[in-house]
Amino acid sequence: MRVVVAGATGLTGSRTVARLRDHGVEVVPLSRADGVDLSTGEGLALALRGADVVVDVTDAPSRRQEAATEFFTSATEHLARESAAAGVGHHVVLSLVGADQVDSGYFLAKSVQERLVRHSPVPWSVVRATPFFETVAAVAAEGTRKDGIHVPPLLTRPVSVDDVVASVAHVAVGLPLLDVLETAGPEEARLTDFAAELLQVRGRTAQVLPDPRAPFFGATLPEKALVPGPDAHRGHHTFTEWLAVR
Repeated sequence: MRVVVAGATGLTGSRTVARLRDHGVEVVPLSRADGVDLSTGEGLALALRGADVVVDVTDAPSRRQEAATEFFTSATEHLARESAAAGVGHHVVLSLVGADQVDSGYFLAKSVQERLVRHSPVPWSVVRATPFFETVAAVAAEGTRKDGIHVPPLLTRPVSVDDVVASVAHVAVGLPLLDVLETAGPEEARLTDFAAELLQVRGRTAQVLPDPRAPFFGATLPEKALVPGPDAHRGHHTFTEWLAVR
């Protein structure tokens, strides 16, 4: 099996490459460093030659809705077209839990990406993940104000990158789902609770302030938008374990 990984140099991508190699498959990383530009399609046809599976774990260069939508639209259209031409049999894309519920911000951009994959001629699978542990830290940093840390009090199950990567790799080496698989962490609580634990471990005294108007990935979300369904695959790594090695 030959698997091409788009976005192979990022945090998620590099670990996806390693996990797929653990499965014993041939992996071809795609990145600008490898001479491939997804935004223009340059180098893509050659890179996809002989590929059985394409895994897309790319991230947009900006969280802003317009820029992210533009990136995912052009990159996915090029991937879908060239994958079909190369006879690729499975297109796997990593998305977000909530992409089907939130019509704004980064979520809208991911929804557009999902729709393009579903409507392409290549059999597909979508893996939706809850927020990464690293995202909790990013939200706390973004919400820092003089009076405290403004964090939306959203219910969620944050997940480790390694658990997400395990799900993506498992799907990639199997038959196309023609459906969505959700993956999440083992613990459910409010985003404010996870942010408070993060600050405590890091020795910060700032107060976490629940703020329903605080944006998450550029969108104001309903309370349960980040809660996966009952059939979601649950990872093993906890937020506390992740903090212990940071």
